[in-house]
Formats: sequence, C-alpha cells, structure tokens
Amino acid sequence: MPFVDTNKKLNPFDLSAIDPSSKPFSLGSKDEDRARRAAIGAQLDDLQEKLYAQRRERVLLVLQGMDTSGKDGTVRAVFHDVDPLGLRIVPFRAPSEREAAHDFLWRVHAQAPMAGELTIINRSHYEDVLVPRVLKSIDDDECERRYRRIRDFESLLADSGTTIVKCFLHISKDEQRARLQARIDDPTKHWKFDVSDLEARKFWSGYEKAYKNLLGATSTDYAPWYIIPGNLKTHRNVMVAELLLRTLQGMKLEFPPANESLKGVKVE
Repeated sequence: MPFVDTNKKLNPFDLSAIDPSSKPFSLGSKDEDRARRAAIGAQLDDLQEKLYAQRRERVLLVLQGMDTSGKDGTVRAVFHDVDPLGLRIVPFRAPSEREAAHDFLWRVHAQAPMAGELTIINRSHYEDVLVPRVLKSIDDDECERRYRRIRDFESLLADSGTTIVKCFLHISKDEQRARLQARIDDPTKHWKFDVSDLEARKFWSGYEKAYKNLLGATSTDYAPWYIIPGNLKTHRNVMVAELLLRTLQGMKLEFPPANESLKGVKVE
C-alpha cells in the first residue's frame, strides 16, 4: 500500500479524507508493530552509517502536526536504535529577537543538513504559514508569497543533494483533548503542558484549514508531504520508520570504496 501523500499539483488537500485512527501499515497487533519498528531501526542504523561515511548526500526529515501530535515521541521511537553520529535534531520554537529581524527562512537554512547528515526538524518553516495565517497577522497574498519562497528554498536544498521527507502527524480533536488532559492529570507531565495549548485549541478549525492549504501548496516531487495517521502511537512510529527506510534504501547508499593503500598493512 503506498503512503498517503498530498502531491495534488498545488490544490488544497482535505484532511477529513484520512482517518487519524487508521492503521495502513500495522502488522496486526501493537507487539508486532513494535517488533517491526525495532527491525527497521537496525536497518536505519546501517543506512545512516553509510550516509555519514559517504559525506556526500543529505537527508532532511520535517515533522509537523497539531499540539500533542507526537513529534517528540516519533523521534524517540524511530531513532531509538540509530547511532547519534551524523544524526541531528532541531526543535524550532518561537523566533528570537535576532531571528525575527531576518527573513523567516534565515534560521531554517542555517539548520539544513550538512553532507553526510540526517537532520530531523521538529516544527519548521511551516509554522510561518500556519500560526500567522490563523491569527491573521499575514493576508492571503503574503501567505502565497511565503508558499513560493518555501518551494524555492526546498528546491535549492534538493538541487544541492538533500533528500527531503515531510510528515504531517494527523490526530483528531478528541485525541488531542485526551492527551492534553493526561498531561494535566499526571504531575510528572506538567513540564510538557503549556496553557497556550488550550488557547490554540480554540482555533482548531482554523489550523485545520491552514494545514489543508499549506500541504496542498507545498507538496512537490522534490519535497512531498506524507500524511501519517497519528491517533495510534505505535502505528504512527512504524509508519514513519517505514517511510524513512524506503527513502534511504532508494538512495542506494554504500560505504566509500576501500583504500587500496591499506591492503596488507599490519598494526605493530
């Protein structure tokens, strides 16, 4: 079964067409899915080592989603068995005063992966066509200009040897409520809770519309969006892992050629 993507020739994509509780990549049970995720993790570790050893190509994984959609949990699960060498995680928050003084892509470009690196961006430049649009601090024309700049930016990265994978973690409003309540009810999870999450929740329909528009406007052949049903965490993790595995396998990664000058060398 192919991954659900939003490559619709820049037409808006309707998230209501995808059930956030669906399990298209499940093997049947949570235990089976966890085992599959672990097996993929071992393969990702091998492929990422080859990527790092080559020091030629780059991989950028973008994770987006509503609050509590599981971006941090996805990173922990998918990369649990991957050597951190050559792996970098970048969590974006509200821009600093210095960052805000530049164009909105300035801070993102600085975090693009280096040769041999796999970079995971937790939230991203897409926040700048999401929050400002919902809060109406930018109009339709400015939003379209930003879509165009994002497409051009990602095209530049792709032309420079970066393979881009963008995942939207799709959860329901009811699931978000349950996850927020769980954070409130568990004192050990209070550090993860922010009162602003409740305020943002009031704009659920606005964010849903903004995501629908940005997904359709920025899914391209060189940087496609993939919709990941996110209500079920175990399935979410195995689906993202499977997507990344297929992507790295498609890159035909190999270790660099052997150094013939080392043939027969003995260490005394």
